[in-house]
Amino acid sequence: MNKDHYIYRVFWSEEEGGYVGLCTEFPKISWSDDSIESAFAGIRKIVEEVLEDMKSMGVTPPIPFADRDFSGRFMVSIPPDTHRALATSAAESGISLNSLVAAKLAS
Repeated sequence: MNKDHYIYRVFWSEEEGGYVGLCTEFPKISWSDDSIESAFAGIRKIVEEVLEDMKSMGVTPPIPFADRDFSGRFMVSIPPDTHRALATSAAESGISLNSLVAAKLAS
């Protein structure tokens, strides 16, 4: 698995007193450091080590989001009144419910 395909994020944390690096696909690990660059390098290094450990133990690592196939479809449950309001709004706008919801999610 290529560590460069994972999603990394670095942000300032007042609580940590520094920058924190995270990897979306490995939500239980993080790296704190004094600079953005060091936090980024740290989280990438620890992900690389975790991947090596997983490989040596025969554990399949998570597939990076960048490498996953998405169908573009997902089911969501909403209250009936919300469904009615959205369907009404779509009909009044002359578009499908799917188009209305897709536009709202994209904005």
